[in-house]
Amino acid sequence: MLQKLLEANNLKFEDKFYEDCEVFVKLLQQWGTIHNLSGRLTRDDIYENILDSLYPLTFIEKYESFADIGTGAGYPGLILAIALRDTKAYLIEPRIKRVSFLNFVKATLKLDNLVVLCNRVEEVKDLQVDLITSRAVTNTSLLLDITKNIKKPNSSYLFYKGSMLESELENAKVNNYKIVNKKDRNYLYIKGLI
Repeated sequence: MLQKLLEANNLKFEDKFYEDCEVFVKLLQQWGTIHNLSGRLTRDDIYENILDSLYPLTFIEKYESFADIGTGAGYPGLILAIALRDTKAYLIEPRIKRVSFLNFVKATLKLDNLVVLCNRVEEVKDLQVDLITSRAVTNTSLLLDITKNIKKPNSSYLFYKGSMLESELENAKVNNYKIVNKKDRNYLYIKGLI
């Protein structure tokens, strides 16, 4: 059960959140098999991805807005938008099938805090956010570079990274960061100085 999994990781939400997640699971399973949105469509796999998306809420600050780069099937941006309905969320995804899915979930769950942009992040204009997130898109240096146009002077970053993080950090030359490791995931949290 999702609630037990999240609570075991110090994440607590109201019942509405869990109801919305169950709708998301069903929609992802339906759309995913038809449109190849994700390779992992079992309920347990989706729950693990939801946990992976939300785990950073245990150690990051609260932000008024965030943009998720390359949201794909919804991780982490859509899940964060469901959990943080009082936070303005922007999902930036260039692939039309995935954008259609994200917009369908947005409408189904009435996510008024969410804007889905069908674009590459480097082409987005007139948007600046407090937090920039990304999972499995590209290396840290390139992520920092391609998101310059949407960052504020003090924006923070939350990148969901794998085992190559240490070498990426050497190339990225970042300061004021924290790495939190959970299983095979390295969460890179860069506090707003770049």
